[in-house]
Amino acid sequence: MAGAGRGGGGRQAGQVAAGIFLTRVLGYVRERVTAYYLGNGAAADAVRVALRVPNAIRNLLGEGTLSASFIPVYAALNERADKSAARALAGAVAGLLLVAAGVLALVGIGLAPALTTALAPGLAPDTRALTVVLMRLLFPMSGLMVLSAWCLGVLNTHRRFFLPYAAPALWNVTAIVALAGAGTWLVSPALPVDEQLGRLALALAWGTVAGGVLQVAVQLPVCWRLLHGVALRVSTAPAGVRDVLVAWAPLVLGAGVAQLSSLVDTFLGSLAGEGGVSSLVYAQLIQVLPISLFGTSVAAVSLPELARDAVGAMPNEQLRARIALGFRRIVFFVLPSSFAFVALGPVLVAALFQTGRFGRGDTLTVGGVLAAYGVGLLGQATVKLFASGFYALRDTKTPVKIASFSLLLSSALAYLLMRRYGPAGIALGSSLGAWVNVVLHVRDLNRRVGRVLAFAEWRAFAAALLGSAVAAGAGAGSASLAVALGPVPRGMVVLAIFGMVYAALTIALKHPDAVRSWQSLTAWRAS
Repeated sequence: MAGAGRGGGGRQAGQVAAGIFLTRVLGYVRERVTAYYLGNGAAADAVRVALRVPNAIRNLLGEGTLSASFIPVYAALNERADKSAARALAGAVAGLLLVAAGVLALVGIGLAPALTTALAPGLAPDTRALTVVLMRLLFPMSGLMVLSAWCLGVLNTHRRFFLPYAAPALWNVTAIVALAGAGTWLVSPALPVDEQLGRLALALAWGTVAGGVLQVAVQLPVCWRLLHGVALRVSTAPAGVRDVLVAWAPLVLGAGVAQLSSLVDTFLGSLAGEGGVSSLVYAQLIQVLPISLFGTSVAAVSLPELARDAVGAMPNEQLRARIALGFRRIVFFVLPSSFAFVALGPVLVAALFQTGRFGRGDTLTVGGVLAAYGVGLLGQATVKLFASGFYALRDTKTPVKIASFSLLLSSALAYLLMRRYGPAGIALGSSLGAWVNVVLHVRDLNRRVGRVLAFAEWRAFAAALLGSAVAAGAGAGSASLAVALGPVPRGMVVLAIFGMVYAALTIALKHPDAVRSWQSLTAWRAS
């Protein structure tokens, strides 16, 4: 039984990773197109700032908070033979979400000028004016994204993992089509450059709104079938709604801490000069790939199972075992990514974004930011897993307290380091705060359920650490030998060498996930 459960968890995590991978690949295409048309200057800053507050609302009311508060309660009700209570809960939560998102969107549209000034005081007047227009256009998208997060909660509880994580791919596709179409048909080289960039930024904003509509449209029919109709209502009367809200309130505060961290980065980035905000965002887009593929996928699959473990026989032992397994799997994939970002940041950025208006100087700036984010990558990737342990125990307050302290520390460090290192200093402050965050989570979780990470996990960690260090050295050496190649082939060669060295060493050191991956590959080839 245990083995089956673990295997099933691995397959489900694979479904999440596959959906995220599809979305991230298309997200990369979107960002490469954005880099080509907008570069790393004022128009790119305007787009990034305009997206910050609507995205903050989405994250406050959406996936990050909803999954942790809604899924445990909905999963418990859905285990009953009579599904009516689960259906009523789902409909009531959807109604409350839509009302909250709608009110906040209307307020945001009215306050867009003030929000822009408060969020990015360093923007030039023309850039600020464009940001206000874009922000007002993008705010309604936040409501759509919140509804998409509700779909994710329903689908994950019913063990449908691929669709909700693949649906955002449509958001990327429409943005790509809108920007490329505008660049082809709506922008003439005869126009002033500022006007060209303004039209392109508006096209990108309209494309993202259309993508939000499509993202929800592909998920709702499946949710409708699983729930046998959505009983949409704005009410706290159905069973479980108050439990979700009670758990949700501290989670919103916790997510508010995380969103405040991103807003602080934007604030400081605007003070770092033109391109400061967009430099941070370009680096974050690369940083978030391993976090989403491996950290989020493992945590997303673990939360419903952890919630079941918490009410099962020997709950502490089951929680420890599942968290330890998730940690080992995340480390195996994320730790080498961390070393790659630190050692090969400019190589990766050049391969991904150096095109059109995004030049060599932009590559060096963003590469330095990516290296700084790499320092804290493992902390960023694992903290959600450890926080899920508290959520499964119905403790949503402890992660908020830890995150709040970590935010204060990282913000202070980012401000101090920015004065010397620019945008890279902001990223480094964030990374140091991430490590404090995860260490405090592990400490408090150990006190609650016993020692979570045993010798086996640390032995696997050591194997991954050694493999990552040697692979980073091999990658850096190959990068210096491949300077004659273009950015894309050079990046592909360097990553191929990095990956082969890491795989060979971890297999030789008998890392469990490396051995399992190799056995799966050889079995597939044999078949």
